[in-house]
Amino acid sequence: MLELILKFLAAYLLGGVMGGDVMRRLAGGDDLRGSGSGNVGATNALRTRGAKFALGVLAIDIGKGVLAALALPLIPLSWPLPGGDPVLSQAIPYACGLGAALGHCYPVFQKFKGGKGVATLAGVFGALLPAALPWLILAFALVVMLSGYVSLASIAGGTAALLYVSCFGNGFWSLAGGFTAAMLALILFKHRDNIGRLFAGTESRFEKARLLGKLFDRAPRA
Repeated sequence: MLELILKFLAAYLLGGVMGGDVMRRLAGGDDLRGSGSGNVGATNALRTRGAKFALGVLAIDIGKGVLAALALPLIPLSWPLPGGDPVLSQAIPYACGLGAALGHCYPVFQKFKGGKGVATLAGVFGALLPAALPWLILAFALVVMLSGYVSLASIAGGTAALLYVSCFGNGFWSLAGGFTAAMLALILFKHRDNIGRLFAGTESRFEKARLLGKLFDRAPRA
């Protein structure tokens, strides 16, 4: 249990390394929190700083999710710890994935003002549940190309991952199912303001990404 706690905390600190802040230090410019939507993620970076900057943000945020879920659980600790419980050993990668996501959403060194966590969670899913990742990406891409709403696409991606794990993976009540359900709950919570704006019809669209939606708009109607 002590090993799980220590590695969870290490993953949380790793998650707090924000891609938007790293890229700002490397490339210069203003803090993403002061422009566009005020979010430090890749979507706001794309809108305000361009594709190259946004790709850097995305790579860092995804990479830390992969690193937390794959590398941290393998690090041997330098002193003997009680344990040996196989269930806890299986839970450590998921705990590290959760820690990285929470660190991104609520980074302690940025006064708990982080991002939405979707890119970091994609990295975690790619590391721990690679079979579910294509469904997450497909659902995200389809919804954003149809609607232009990145928030709705993020929720659709998390939902698709949970459905895959529940129906074709280890099942909803497995460790993977519980983790995926918790991550979907985190996505919903972090997008609660977006959900309100979606219902009110005031959510901003990413029009450049709404490729399929524009085709439907142009299609002749009977």
